[in-house]
Amino acid sequence: MNMTTESSYRLEGTMLEICSCAVSCPCFIGEDPDGDECFGVIAFHLEKGEARGVDVSGLTLVNVAHIPGNALAGGWRSVLLVDSNARDDQYEALLDAFGGKLGGPLADLASLVGEVVAVERVPIFHEARQAEGRLEAEGMLEAAFSPIQSSPDGTTATLHDSAFTTVKGAPAYLGKSRRYRVTLPQHGMDWSFDGHNTIQTAWMMEHQP
Repeated sequence: MNMTTESSYRLEGTMLEICSCAVSCPCFIGEDPDGDECFGVIAFHLEKGEARGVDVSGLTLVNVAHIPGNALAGGWRSVLLVDSNARDDQYEALLDAFGGKLGGPLADLASLVGEVVAVERVPIFHEARQAEGRLEAEGMLEAAFSPIQSSPDGTTATLHDSAFTTVKGAPAYLGKSRRYRVTLPQHGMDWSFDGHNTIQTAWMMEHQP
């Protein structure tokens, strides 16, 4: 990559969503969440990428959010969990990008957040492929999930061209949580939902003003 401006970024990887909605998540297709509110996490695992010229490949950022209505209507109350493997320059670059300071499509995403309650640096374990695997943030988040199989041959059920699709033609793999816990009582976030929605899809955001 050759990125020269202080507001440029190109980030590629996967987006993993786990939440309190029943399978499969209505928010992903732009509908209201079950029970008119959502208790979720969205994990962005960056397989490769740069922001402000800083290489952030291999890092993970998780948005733990209470969404009070339709996800696209905004008003999210969020805690951001940033991979403790990030150096200080990587940490700042990620927060600038995902916080909307660099503009572009990530600024549109950041505009859905009404309040960032806190930012925590924490060891994050991310091992997920096609809605199967584990996501953990030490002492704060624990999740394990399995794909939903749509046919006897074991094919994972998918969505295409959904409201949160960022890679044209990439499927969103549908799954179900075996275990899902958020433990952030200091920030008013403490919940547990098993057997609920999981979705994973390829994800890419780019901005080069």
